[in-house]
Amino acid sequence: MNARETAFIFIEFQNDFCSAGGKLHSSLMNELQRNHTLQNARRLLEGARKKDCLVIHCPFILDKEWVTQNECTGILSGILENQIFVPDTWGQAIIDSMKPEDGEVLLEHKHALSAFTNTNLDEILSLAGIQNLIICGFLTNICVQATAFSAYDRGLKTRIALDACGAATKEIQNFMEENLPSLLGGKSTVDEILSGIQEVYDSSPA
Repeated sequence: MNARETAFIFIEFQNDFCSAGGKLHSSLMNELQRNHTLQNARRLLEGARKKDCLVIHCPFILDKEWVTQNECTGILSGILENQIFVPDTWGQAIIDSMKPEDGEVLLEHKHALSAFTNTNLDEILSLAGIQNLIICGFLTNICVQATAFSAYDRGLKTRIALDACGAATKEIQNFMEENLPSLLGGKSTVDEILSGIQEVYDSSPA
């Protein structure tokens, strides 16, 4: 994959998921440790920066009015009820090791499952000439999968760095690791993905 045509999206590396004291951390703690999720995600982020790919940070933010107006049930009503990812709180903030740097995109307004829903992600990718989208984050079987399927349906070459993702249980994570790579048609680990990104250098005269 050509680096100039490749974007990396980091989904929900926020305190409520990733940090002790976060409202969802206890349900993910064992899997974060077993899968070395945060360490692998950091390696993926550093690799994307080194190869000068487009980096997109995608936090979730609770939109109380939207959830209420649309009478959302299931996971979104649970987020509202338990006041998770509340705007301008520590829990909603991106963890220090994954914070955006200058020139990187901070995607706004994600308050549903897919990163394409209610955001301008389509426009960002189109304007940048992106053909390939690398995805990681939380939860593997929910927002990561939803975003991957949305990207795939848009004709993007889509890969998930599954060792930089997290699910609530080992069983769920293993199921996703066994099935998603074949559905999307490509490699699915940080090392495999980074090794497949072709860096492009400007060879024009100085």
